[in-house]
Amino acid sequence: MPETNSAPDSWEYCLYIPNDPRAVTVSRRTLRLILTMHGLIGLVDVAELLATELVSNAVRHTKAPAALRVRWAAGVLRIGAWDADPAPPEPPVPLEQVTDLEEGRGLGLVRACADLWGWQPLAREGNRGKIVWCELAAA
Repeated sequence: MPETNSAPDSWEYCLYIPNDPRAVTVSRRTLRLILTMHGLIGLVDVAELLATELVSNAVRHTKAPAALRVRWAAGVLRIGAWDADPAPPEPPVPLEQVTDLEEGRGLGLVRACADLWGWQPLAREGNRGKIVWCELAAA
């Protein structure tokens, strides 16, 4: 499909996923489809990497369901992974230190590839936990 800039001003999707490692692949493929259908092909590769890292952490470090949240507004793509654990994520390891690590690279990659990233605790509508998010600006 050719790349177009026909995305509306804003939209948002949320995909609830079980605590299952296969959910990472489902999330990544769903994100690719969303971005392709909205004409944001140029963001797909980096967005998939970022979503994979965020969702992997949510699935790996909790025993409860999680969610992938994707929002487009004002030329910025925000990708977030919600999980039920309110504890903050481990600080990211600088990329120059991750070459020999088996684990712990995720947030370092997010920090290096995203324009902005962060996390926030959540406690509303009976949902507890946190969302770890990152943003990519359209080029």
